[in-house]
Amino acid sequence: MTQRPPRPLAAPARVIVTRHLMPTVEARMRELFDVVLNETDVPMTREQLAAAMQDCDVLVPTVTDRIDADLIAGAGERLGLIASFGAGTEHIDLAAAAARRIIVTNTPGVFTDDTADLAMAGIIGVPRRIREGTALVRRGEWTGWAPSGLLGRKLAGKVLGIVGMGRIGQAVAHRARAFGLEIAYYNRKPLPEALERMLGARYVADVDTLMAEADILTLHCPLTEETRHMVDARRIALMKPGSSIVNTARGELIDQEALIAALESGHLAGAGLDVYPDEPHVDPRLIAHPNVMTLPHIGSATAEGREDSGHKVIANIRMWADGHRPPDQVLTALI
Repeated sequence: MTQRPPRPLAAPARVIVTRHLMPTVEARMRELFDVVLNETDVPMTREQLAAAMQDCDVLVPTVTDRIDADLIAGAGERLGLIASFGAGTEHIDLAAAAARRIIVTNTPGVFTDDTADLAMAGIIGVPRRIREGTALVRRGEWTGWAPSGLLGRKLAGKVLGIVGMGRIGQAVAHRARAFGLEIAYYNRKPLPEALERMLGARYVADVDTLMAEADILTLHCPLTEETRHMVDARRIALMKPGSSIVNTARGELIDQEALIAALESGHLAGAGLDVYPDEPHVDPRLIAHPNVMTLPHIGSATAEGREDSGHKVIANIRMWADGHRPPDQVLTALI
């Protein structure tokens, strides 16, 4: 079944936004739409989401809002567009939206550099034990320079394994090459040879081989049923002793119990984590480990990126309201 054909609205679109956005974005929305904003930034309950979906032409959710099949089935007839803020769409049941002929859009490409920059913080910071060093100074326990003090691992010559070579994975490879890292990657299909040469990256045909080769593993793939817990106990055991894992994608890509066991045993030297399976809860064992960088899901948290994402949302709504296909329609929703 195809989605509802776009049609021009006779009046300004009724838009409900689930979280507080950048002031410039909200100001523009007030000018263009009949908009209801969430200025308190308190996440909506399921009941509030259901009520909102009964009362709008356009819902603007974020990754914190789970728009499942039941919510979509109960949406009002006027709901024609779910204009999600952010690149990920796993929080939306795309098949259910397509069945209701509701178009789904996202904001791809906006956070590529921001997320790649944060991934590099983990790629550099974990081998160099940055968290441990910072904590030592803050506790007032640093006694001065020593030849054997806080020895980490150099980056040059080490293998960086990248899982997922889309926009963000490529941006990480571009940055990592400048640090002398050898770039190996797994993707559903290889990149064009010219792009591989430009990035200095070589394709590895399966995740097991990549993890066995990697000194540092960084994850940049979407969360699907196939990728959920792709980094499990078996695969972690394939990694070199003293290697590390960085995850700025989705927490559920990693079996957290297996990760913690490998950290506590010393098989893994550390991890750089910006995402978790049960956010905002962070397992205390991760917080307690001296060489786990625990960040509060800030991969996309730059003022510039959040503003650009908001304006992409506006562009998608305007195109849809004018009767055109929005530029960032999620085509996988067409079934």
